[in-house]
Amino acid sequence: MPPWTTPPLAAVRLSDLYLCPRQDANHAVTIPACLQKCRETGRLEAFGLKLRKGQQPEPVVWWDSDVAKVAEGMAHDLALYPDAARERELEDLVALIISAQRPDGYLNTYFTSIEPGKRWTCLAHDHELYNAGHLMEAAVAHHAATGRTRFLEAMCRCADHIASMFGTGPGQIRGCPGHPEIELALVKLARASGQDRHLALAKRFVDERGREPNFFDAEAKKCGRPHPGLVNMQAHRPVRQQTEAVGHAVRAMYFYSAMADLAAETDDTALLDACHRLWDELTRHKLYVTGGIGSSRDNEGFTAPYDLPNETAYSETCAAIGLVFWAQRLLAITPHRRYADLIEIALYNAILSGVSLDGVKFFYDNPLASNGKHARQDWFGCSCCPTNVGRLLSALPQYIANASADGLWVHQYISSQVTADVNGTPVALNQQTDYPRSSKIRITVNPAVPVRFTLRLRIPEWTETAPARERTHAICINDVPLVSPIGSNGYAEITRDWCRNDTLTLTLPLALRHIHARPEVSDDAGRAALMRGPIVYCVEEADNGKSLASVILPDLATWREVPGDGIFQHFTLLETDAARAPVPCDPDAPLYSSAPQPLAPKKLRAIPYALWDNRGVGEMRVWMLV
Repeated sequence: MPPWTTPPLAAVRLSDLYLCPRQDANHAVTIPACLQKCRETGRLEAFGLKLRKGQQPEPVVWWDSDVAKVAEGMAHDLALYPDAARERELEDLVALIISAQRPDGYLNTYFTSIEPGKRWTCLAHDHELYNAGHLMEAAVAHHAATGRTRFLEAMCRCADHIASMFGTGPGQIRGCPGHPEIELALVKLARASGQDRHLALAKRFVDERGREPNFFDAEAKKCGRPHPGLVNMQAHRPVRQQTEAVGHAVRAMYFYSAMADLAAETDDTALLDACHRLWDELTRHKLYVTGGIGSSRDNEGFTAPYDLPNETAYSETCAAIGLVFWAQRLLAITPHRRYADLIEIALYNAILSGVSLDGVKFFYDNPLASNGKHARQDWFGCSCCPTNVGRLLSALPQYIANASADGLWVHQYISSQVTADVNGTPVALNQQTDYPRSSKIRITVNPAVPVRFTLRLRIPEWTETAPARERTHAICINDVPLVSPIGSNGYAEITRDWCRNDTLTLTLPLALRHIHARPEVSDDAGRAALMRGPIVYCVEEADNGKSLASVILPDLATWREVPGDGIFQHFTLLETDAARAPVPCDPDAPLYSSAPQPLAPKKLRAIPYALWDNRGVGEMRVWMLV
């Protein structure tokens, strides 16, 4: 693992026309709306420990996690948008959370107020460890944003209580969480507090999963509640022997993220090998073109290889966010563009689709086709996705660039200023770009003093799938063309003595291209998707009317790029003339006929997939006939 450091959020400033409006809406609307919903639904009141069984809305075991994710998002957001009133609001929330902690360190509102005699009795279902993990992540974020330690110390006490309850000693529970999350949170807690004992607890939970005799089978008999399935909890075999992404997609992503964390912290090559096997299997067999994962509503997760339906795709927003978490960790351990590429595709498509442009409505699931009945909502009974979007968008700057021992890595092309330390020398990277709308990225390098280091730039793999004539990227330094071969990891490397105001220009080919699925993906047979750079496009009823299943995708050369307006400003839209069945059809026509339905030319408009359902409910398609 390289000596990899991520600049703190306060050391990064976004100025991106594509993403800043999303981050501004997250700051001004999404996070406050999530906090208000937590207040209206009783989630905040729960920390006053006055919950009662049967009250409305009915308290549920995962409520604490929603409040924790709001607190984490608020902390990240405070680093980006310093505001005294917001800071007081965050401190009040932190004080409320800490007030619910018991003298022994236990912190859970449901089992303190409603079922105090059932602590730690049904790990498969009851989310106690999951909630604690999210509270730990919130405490780490609060400490990073404010420098204050009271929340961090409270969650260290909580972790110590958990460590006293779990293990193989007399009276201890030999178990692990049914919903993984605390494992990665404990690694964060160990790093922030400097206490390796939290790392040891994370390792204990990871190593326990899948061991025989299986804890969850024994627990189900003891508590009289069937568990949700060993596969669904990634507990079907020891983790180092797992070869296939299975079960609940969000649980899998959080667990795989913890596996990567522990592999990095402990140099566990077997754990890292398992991560690589699981990554390869998932991305080869179970990944949507949008970067979404988890095809089935039944288990909110994975099914068989190549089972990637479009209209019934689950593709949970939280699962795509979890995939980004996992990819970021693998990128730090084994720097390769495959991980940064997927972060980019998941962000611009599967994640940004999860929230409306105005920041007030959300998708839980993100299908790739709709018959006009799927729409965003302002909240959910299980509202993990809105609060997850809030914390991800507020932490977005940490995905742009990293520093290693010999230089800087640029992973995402987002207008921003990043300040990082290179061998003791502060270096500011100022990106100016309209990417992914336009292809040119201008990076100004400003070291405090001249310094020699290597600057690495990701050259996305999709540039190599563009038409041959448009496949070449170009790099100039101070307007002088530079030949910089792409390394085996997919990054161009430029090593030189960098001086103030050195300017590098990278041009990436944003050629439009058709994407075809393997023939085993039956829903996409005879169809193609449309991509430009990392952006997946779709056709929507608001532009094209109904019966979009009959659209025949024309040749790439016939498409025209047009600038969006109104709510679509700063986005590139696509227009062409396409052949499609007339709508409406003759009402007297027979249901079946020996003659094909006549096709008529009609103007077709495609918009970025992440923007659909911002103009009312209607039909939508990503994959079109060819």
